[in-house]
Amino acid sequence: MASKPENYIAEGKALDSKELEIAALALQQIDESEQVEVDSPWEDVVTRRLEELKSGKVEAVNGRETREMGRSLLAQRRR
Repeated sequence: MASKPENYIAEGKALDSKELEIAALALQQIDESEQVEVDSPWEDVVTRRLEELKSGKVEAVNGRETREMGRSLLAQRRR
């Protein structure tokens, strides 16, 4: 006998593209209490990071500089 996840996967494979999109979107949704559990730690991180910026503990870099730093690090690893 197949397990429930195996049944769900088999049924999912039978969906047409529109049904599959709807199912995928529904699976990505979380209820309000779960959202609070997700948001709360992120709010703490955002608050801490903002305080670090305001205090001068860390320095902001722009997106282009950050991508260039990443490219440079990758290039060094490839050598």
